[in-house]
Amino acid sequence: MSRRRLPPLNALRAFEAAARHLSFEKAGDEIAVTASAVGQQVKSLEAWLGRPLFLRQPSRGVVLTPLGERYAASLSDILDRLDDATAQALRPEASHVITVSAMPSLASNWLIPRLGSFQQRHPEFDVRVSVSMQLTDFAREDVDIAIRFGRGGYPGLRTDLLMEEVFFAVCSAALLNHPERPLREPADLRHHMLIHEAASGVPDYTTWDTWLKALGVEGIDTSRGPRFSHTYLCLQAAASGQGVALATSVLIGDYLKAGRLVQPFPHQVKGAYRYYVVCPEVTADRPALAAFRTWLLDEARGQEADGRGINPGRSESGGEGNP
Repeated sequence: MSRRRLPPLNALRAFEAAARHLSFEKAGDEIAVTASAVGQQVKSLEAWLGRPLFLRQPSRGVVLTPLGERYAASLSDILDRLDDATAQALRPEASHVITVSAMPSLASNWLIPRLGSFQQRHPEFDVRVSVSMQLTDFAREDVDIAIRFGRGGYPGLRTDLLMEEVFFAVCSAALLNHPERPLREPADLRHHMLIHEAASGVPDYTTWDTWLKALGVEGIDTSRGPRFSHTYLCLQAAASGQGVALATSVLIGDYLKAGRLVQPFPHQVKGAYRYYVVCPEVTADRPALAAFRTWLLDEARGQEADGRGINPGRSESGGEGNP
């Protein structure tokens, strides 16, 4: 392996700060040296390169040369990645705390009800759950592992397919057996209020429109009905008899088993997205994270064995967040 040709690192740091601020004084304030020291570092870097990086103009201060602009842009990216790598390296290797991020509906309806079995299996670890709809920035957030919903394929993350999901209609038992308008087939939905999840900004998300279209059902007004920001709110509304909601095999929780909701007809439509377990490659094999990931995949297989149409996970390259 050839020897790297690297200029003085202090000079690189001073130049990158000066290029961002277009000021030696502000750069000095950032890196805790004088403006004169920044100027000397920049001069040493220019001498090492044999090319000017700044134009010194008495009326305008300093201005980057075309080479300086290109060099500064590359250095900023390199230093950002170095900062991320350092943050990862500083995280404890043998922490007994596992911080997991998940979407609110998944956390409340799928993850949290199962956590007791993980604690029984691994009492030496403590789990902290953080809910978020955003992609996790593992380098900047105090998150070890995330469960995300999307299509897969982000480099640098260990990714395991956790679950696929299907969508089906659910309602209260009283609504199912309505004396005048019982629910026997999807076409009967025209007589009932539809409950909607407001999944704004998620392309191809399964809605009443796409679900009915997939079944070839026409003539139902899907513009009316209450809208809620999360799946678990839709399920609560349906359980209280406010209408018919779309449930998923992943987020239905114990509503069916407990009898709070019923499935009026067997028709199901497969969703466009899947659930993934993701974490950085550099930390994926730490004992705590490996144990938690294995437990998650075991839980998904157990749910599949219960006959809810969920597929067990498999490993993939890349990572995943929200679609």
